[in-house]
Amino acid sequence: MIEFDASLGLGWLPTAPGTPDDTPSVAPGATAGSAPASSSLQELERRHADSCDHCRNATGHQRLVFGEGGEDARIMFIGEAPGAEEDRVGRPFVGEAGKLLDRMLTAVELARSEVYIANVLKSRPPDNRTPTPEEAARCGAWLERQIAAVSPQVIVCLGAVPTKFILRTAEGITRARGRWGTYRSGDLDIPVMPTFHPAYVLRQYTPEVRGAVWNDLREAKARAYPD
Repeated sequence: MIEFDASLGLGWLPTAPGTPDDTPSVAPGATAGSAPASSSLQELERRHADSCDHCRNATGHQRLVFGEGGEDARIMFIGEAPGAEEDRVGRPFVGEAGKLLDRMLTAVELARSEVYIANVLKSRPPDNRTPTPEEAARCGAWLERQIAAVSPQVIVCLGAVPTKFILRTAEGITRARGRWGTYRSGDLDIPVMPTFHPAYVLRQYTPEVRGAVWNDLREAKARAYPD
């Protein structure tokens, strides 16, 4: 059963897909540029650019999009891969789906600067196609290093690709979303909330879909900020 306060939850979307509004694309308290990375994340980004087996051999992308946020972020959001706008500017989630993610964060009273945002792939796939499992395995090793560097309290997987990679599951996002899983690696044991990708929400613009994501983000925040 969806518990959805429309007076709050609907605020993070325009009145219809593609309808312009005055909502800022950056959440309150955040800056327009990427948040300063820690030295360890900066070093990891440099190492990735020099030696990622996938990205060094991928074609069709302009820039690598490593991630942004602080190493002490309590919540880490993971998408599948950069899109056209992300590829152009070198930042994750800055296109239409990114603007929606900003609204989602604002709705649960989080600033973009408070979270860490990354993708499974750091380079845009040709024609924006879905990353293959082989690509995810090759580039995803660097995502796992990012997770270790940030060590968040909660991971939110945005869509099927990160959900399958992080939870090592073949289950689709429709069945997985809203159900807590766990990411285990070394000493890390991190709760994982799978939810719909913002791009999917824009395509499936229904109260049910929006309400589901609204609940998922509220649960993720409550787990990350128990006080």
